[in-house]
Amino acid sequence: MTFRKVTAPGALCLAAGVIVAVSAPQAWDVSTAGRTAVLDALSPTALAAHVGYLASDELQGRATPSAGLDLAAKYIAGEFKKAGLKPVAGESYFQQATFTSRDGTEYHASNVIGILEGSDAKLKDTFILLSAHYDHLGNNPRIEGDSIYNGANDNASGTAGVIQLAHALSKAKPRRSIVFIGFCGEERGLLGSRYYGRNPVVPLKQTICQINLEQIGRFDEVGAPQPVKGSMTGFDFSDVGPLFSKAAQAVGTDIQKHPQNSDAFFSRSDNQSLADLGIPAHTICGAYVFPDYHRPSDHADKLDYKTMATLLKGIAVGVLTIADSDRAPQWNADNPKAAKYLAAWRALHGN
Repeated sequence: MTFRKVTAPGALCLAAGVIVAVSAPQAWDVSTAGRTAVLDALSPTALAAHVGYLASDELQGRATPSAGLDLAAKYIAGEFKKAGLKPVAGESYFQQATFTSRDGTEYHASNVIGILEGSDAKLKDTFILLSAHYDHLGNNPRIEGDSIYNGANDNASGTAGVIQLAHALSKAKPRRSIVFIGFCGEERGLLGSRYYGRNPVVPLKQTICQINLEQIGRFDEVGAPQPVKGSMTGFDFSDVGPLFSKAAQAVGTDIQKHPQNSDAFFSRSDNQSLADLGIPAHTICGAYVFPDYHRPSDHADKLDYKTMATLLKGIAVGVLTIADSDRAPQWNADNPKAAKYLAAWRALHGN
């Protein structure tokens, strides 16, 4: 781990620079006939299979760049195709990027992107980003014994969540379109998400929020009562946090504000890149700091897949609540910590 000028019905309205709040969107009803299949797709077994491969020794820690990272990208793209997502360019799910290291050497890596088109004639031209970084720290041969930073929780767990949410949400026919992204280069300074911000595959003005997943498989927070529940960075920077808390409660869990880390960790994952551009963007996680954080011992067998699956069901309800609502998420004008992001949102929309 290192949010059109024309306002949709029910949205916050900007009139003469004054924000006027209206009613919050209704939560996506999990009891409606046919919707249980959406949540049932988020099974512990499926999640464990994804993490098991992504965090295997075969991928050698998924450093940016590396052959292991390329294998992970191909795996994610294959799963997006199975889920029925549309590729971003022709038949390709890869957004290829060139980066320059500190010594001037150029290297290449790819974001992996697939799109689930919305079902509403108007709202399908607005977009929710659902993302996770799929890179990690690679292999350090100078370490005796286990030298591979497998990165099971950080962040094969978040990547697995995005993959399986693609399979699940494709069954739901959301009104808005959802863009699923695996970012490269997060561990090297949010490289993939910064690149996406400069080269978006859908218009930023029509991108209404980003939900980023990071470390969603461990709940053994260092120094905290055990176990912790889900948490969101910048929980009250926008109205997204309370919405996701209510959504998670509908499936028997919660997504909360951590008293210290929700604000402190806002800048330490890929949500920051989109927030800087004005898009309401947050990261959802389990434990912020867990015992194997950034160590070779971050292995797949240490994840709590049952709790992870329940958390993802809450995330699914939250995403679908936004996707099916006429109202778009908004920055909190009453929170000084959100002021620069609200200013960026106004600049993006020409206000």
